[in-house]
Parts: sequence; C-alpha cells; structure tokens
Amino acid sequence: MTADSVLAEDRTSSDFDDDFEPFDMENAPELVAERYLDRELSWLAFNQRVLELAEDPRIPVLERANFLAIFASNLDEFFMVRVAGLKRRILTGLAVPTNVGRAPHDVLNDISRKAKELQDRHARAYQELVRPAMAEAGIRVVEWSDLGDREVQHLHDYFSRQIFPVLMPLAVDPAHPFPYISGLSLNLSVRVRNSRTGRQEFARVKVPQMLHRFVRVDPDESIEDARYIALEDLIANHLGDLFPGMEIVEHHVFRVTRNEDVEIEEDETENLLQALEKELLRRRFGPPIRLEITDDMDDVTLGLLSRELDVPEQGIFRLSGPLDLSGLFDLARLDRPELHYPTHVPATARQLMPSEPNLKADIFAAVSKKDVLVHHPYESFATSVQAFIEQAAADPDVLAIKQTLYRTSGDSPIVEALIDAAEAGKQVLALVEIKARFDEQANITWARKLEKAGVHVVYGLVGLKTHCKLALVIRQEKSGLRHYSHIGTGNYNPKTSRTYEDLGLLTADDQVGKDLTRLFNELSGYAIEKKFKRLLVAPLHLRKGLLKLIAGEVRNAEEGRPAGIRIKVNSMVDEAIIDALYRASNAGVPVDIWVRGICSLRPGIPGLSENIRVRSILGRYLEHSRIFSFLNDGDPQVYIGSADMMHRNLDRRVEALVRLVDPDHLAEIDGLFDLAMDDTTSSWWLDGDGVWTRHSVDEAGNPLVDMQAQLMKQVGQRSRSTRSGQRR
Repeated sequence: MTADSVLAEDRTSSDFDDDFEPFDMENAPELVAERYLDRELSWLAFNQRVLELAEDPRIPVLERANFLAIFASNLDEFFMVRVAGLKRRILTGLAVPTNVGRAPHDVLNDISRKAKELQDRHARAYQELVRPAMAEAGIRVVEWSDLGDREVQHLHDYFSRQIFPVLMPLAVDPAHPFPYISGLSLNLSVRVRNSRTGRQEFARVKVPQMLHRFVRVDPDESIEDARYIALEDLIANHLGDLFPGMEIVEHHVFRVTRNEDVEIEEDETENLLQALEKELLRRRFGPPIRLEITDDMDDVTLGLLSRELDVPEQGIFRLSGPLDLSGLFDLARLDRPELHYPTHVPATARQLMPSEPNLKADIFAAVSKKDVLVHHPYESFATSVQAFIEQAAADPDVLAIKQTLYRTSGDSPIVEALIDAAEAGKQVLALVEIKARFDEQANITWARKLEKAGVHVVYGLVGLKTHCKLALVIRQEKSGLRHYSHIGTGNYNPKTSRTYEDLGLLTADDQVGKDLTRLFNELSGYAIEKKFKRLLVAPLHLRKGLLKLIAGEVRNAEEGRPAGIRIKVNSMVDEAIIDALYRASNAGVPVDIWVRGICSLRPGIPGLSENIRVRSILGRYLEHSRIFSFLNDGDPQVYIGSADMMHRNLDRRVEALVRLVDPDHLAEIDGLFDLAMDDTTSSWWLDGDGVWTRHSVDEAGNPLVDMQAQLMKQVGQRSRSTRSGQRR
C-alpha cells in the first residue's frame, strides 16, 4: 500500500489501534521506566553535548566562547519553561507522572542535581579552559585588581560618562520595599553602613542590559592584544559613587530566573492579540524559579534574597565563575577571523543559478522544470526561498501569495516582500503565529505592520500553534493558473538560515499546490479537509500516517522484503512513535535515528531495540531539519517537514511534511544518512542507559570526519563545477 492510499483513507480510531497497541503507562509504571528515557534529563544531556564542544581545544577559541554562551542561554530557557512547568504542576496539585512514570517532584530533584553539576562544569570550562585560551590569543578578561593607575583612571572617566548616568540604585528600608528583580537580569546586592547611625542597609543595583557586558580597558590597545573587564566588576568598583557617605560592607552578584512561559485561554477572549499582550506583561512578574549567586556571597545577604524572592534551597545555585555567561556572545562576535570557523559563503543551488553571472535567476522557470531541494546553510536562502518570495511579489503575473510566519528576523526581507505584494494589489495572506515562544512581541509587531499594508493576517486555529513552514504562490500563465510551493523544515528567517541546517522543497507540482490551497483554507477559514495527497498534516493525519508507514516496514521485514527506517529530528519523545519503532526493531527492521536534542528512546536493548541506532551531531550549524525515510520494499517513501516527534507537534500544532519524489532528492537524503550514521563520522552515540558518548577521533587519535565541513566542501565543489560548465 502506498503512502497516498494510506492518506486517502478516512480511518477511524479503531483502525489506528489495529496498527499500534499503546503502552499502558498507568498500570505498569515500572515497565514505562524501562522503555523510555526521562525527557528532562535527556535535554540536559543535550546541553552537556554543547558544553563538550566548548571544552574541545580543536575548535577555534571564539567559537568555544560562543558554545559557552549557547549553553547558558539554553539552560535559562530550560528553567523558564520546563522547570517552571514542573513546579507549576506540583503547586497546583496536577502532578501527573512524567513520560517515565515518575512524580514531577522526584524528577525536579534529579534536574536540580544534574543542572548544578553542569553549571559547575560550565563555570570551570570558562575559568580553566576557554578564558586562558582566549588570553593566549590576545583576548584577556581581567579583574579590577589587575589594572594599573592609567587604566583605572581611564575606566573612572568612562564610568562617569557612560555608565553612572543610567544606573538606578534601589534602597531597601521601611520606606522602600524590596524591589522587583526582573528575570535574567544581572544584579549587585549591596550592604552599606550609614556612617552617622552605624546601621546597615541593603540596596540593589541592576547591571544595565543595554550596555556591552565586557568593556575594553584601553581602546587604544590593538584588537589582537586587548583587555576587557566585566561590566559588573566595573560597577562594583564604583559603588562609592552610587552611595556617597556610606561604607560599602559587602557586595555580590546575583541573578533570578522566572517562570516566563505564556498561558492563554484562547476560547475565553475575542482578541488574541490583546490577550497575548496582557499575558506578556504578566510574564515579567512570573514567580522565581532559580536564584544564581556567586560563591562568595555571605549568609546574611543570601538569607535576605532567598526570603524576599521565596526561592527554596533546591533552586539556589552557588557558582564559582561569573554569572550569566551568555554575555560571552559579546566577545564571540569580535572581529578576529583566525579565531572563528573559516568563512563560509552559501552556494546557490545548481538549478537556481542564473544563466549569466550578472543576471537574476528566474525561480519560476527553474522550478517549473523540476522540483528543487535546497539545503541551508550549505545552499543560500537568499537566492532560493527569499528570491522566490521577492520574485513573486514583483511579478505582475502573480495573483496571490499565501505564507506562514512562525519566527522571522527584525528586518525581514520576506515580510517586506509580502508588504510590497499587497501594495501592488496582489492577494496576500500571512498566517502569523503570535504564540511562538519568546518571539510573541516581535510577531505582534509584524502582524500589525502587515495588516496596515493590506495583507490578510490570520492567526491560525484556536488551541493549536501553526508551526508548519509553507508558502504558496498562484501565478497566471498561458496554460492557466499554476501553483508554486515551498515546504520547509525551518523558519522564514534570513538570519538563522545562515546558522540553522534546514531543508526546503520548491515545487510546481499541481498536487502539492492543491494540498496547500486546501490547508491554507483550513487555517484561514472554516474548511475541514481530511485528505491530502503529498502532505502529512498534524494534528489529524501525521501520527497516523507515520505509524502506518512504520507498520508497513514491519510487514515487509516479516515477509522477507527489504525494510528500513531512517528518521532525523530535533526531539524523539512521543511514546506511540517510540513503541512503534520498538516493534519494528523486534521485527528485524534496521532503524537509524539521528537526533539533535532530546531522545526518550532507549537503543540497543535486547528484546526491545537491538536493531536501533541513535546518533547526534552538533557543530558549527544547528541541525534543524526533520526527515522521515522508509525503504518500502525498494520504493522509498521520504518526507521532510516541520514536525518533531513530540506530543505538542503531533497533537497540538499544525505541522506539515511533504513527500519527496525526485530520484536525485531521494539519493541526496540517503547520502546524508549514510554520512551521519557512518562510524568514521564524528558524532555522539546514545546507549540504552541514556549515556551519550562522543566519538570524535579514531583509535590512532586522528579526527573523524566533520559532517558539516564535509557537506560545505561537497556543495562548494558542486557549485563551482556548475559555474565552470556555464562559462564554457
């Protein structure tokens, strides 16, 4: 049975149950723990892999600093969302078991213990590895005590001119209650003694977030040999200017992480934008989840902070290094090319290359001849997806453009193109997902700007996030109206397209166009469409379709026909999908899972998953594409799209996968998996106990293949070969 016929069936829930027997978590919690890995601990293991890159001396030092900053930023978000969610469930009494059948309270203890271990390791990596390596390269982060008289005088002057005017010291006394501490802000706790009364008082000084975290000690120093001082260190050594006439008794740095997850009851409001804006204001005042302090903080100050902020001991993180190492993003952007990865200029996809060097390619002409599969950032987003939307906006034969926007950049040429199209009189529909976490305010701004330009802006279906990455262009041609479509795995964001690895299909296939037309009608109106031909769409069809495809591989293996499953995702958590893969393994189907982040599947367990391998690749680019490949008795069924294997993606989001049909594209996907799963490729391997082991060198100590560097090389050679052929 083909994937098309599977999707054309109007299948009932009982049909679904025939394909897959759900595992009874409630009645056998001890077996649940044996079948799955804890998702929260698996996420922490992912962030540990990021940290291992920062610890790797073979990686350029400013890239290592960048990985330290990424680790810190990742962990902040983990606490703001995942830990906050666990605490909320505990406090509200909705403490349902986690995916491994454990009480949230027990998991919270494990998370706190592991997170503290990782934050300590993170601090050591900075102090003992990355900071000394930066110093050897001429980027020295110094303390105030390291400075000479001339540098001290210069920084005194700089502080007076540039920093002192924006500082706002807040006293705490009977007339001044304890101030609100905003989430993720860096703060100085200051205890002062009144010289007249001898009484001690407490004050808080917020380190301004709009200023650079690291200040050049001497701007006349060469960038190849420069010193920097942390902003909080500079402020701490000028507290006398902030509290004249007072004796500075103690000062320490601290930082609070708050619950910043947004919850909206959409069916209780008529205006989603207004409801979300109110919720974003409330987010700023979410309860504290974590209190980070420096290891030299005295007990009196800690007692005051923990009492006023109502943070239990479990949520207090005492660290030896500087707090908030996401500030290293500043240093990681220094213009020292030799301390970064070599510059990579994305190539233009072969089919989209212009016929002459100084001309623009005709995207419609190229796509009308053959489907185009683009692989970012190895291939350019600007000359493919962005050019597709911009050409559609400018083309007088284009009648309509429909597009989803989940996240985009602040100066997005995609959004500007949609505005230009609307102003030119074209029908333009933009489905803006304003509930995209931590991008809500930016998306509200874009939505209103688009509306003012005459774009039809909709916000998707109530209760569902629209996460799919879709663009549809309707063009008048001699033969009639023609559909041009883009279905991708990543956001329409030109900036992240240079650092996120993603795939996208550009196609003029009429069936895909009709599928997208029906899907957009469902998202913008009231149509309920149950059938798609080349798409798998969540929440109605995606899980069923994938389970059917997995079941097909089981049948093929049992009947002695070729079978195999290869899946690449960011996260593998959904129990129904995992159990189906276990069944495939038991039937003898070889299963390869290529996952960037969370993986709750336990590979290599006899009688459960001995035919499943799980690998992870992290590096210069963030692996972001999602691929689902089924051997299907020699007639491969391969999909790419936006969905991870998580409950939220399969049940609470609108996701879309598109089936690839071009033999060249199928071969390209197969080649990606061959390279990723090869033992000679540098990667992390997951074992059945949840331990990830890095394989980066061979037995002789030689580096294994860097997959991302290899792909850059291959695509670059292919591009040069094509250009050379055109010149001839």
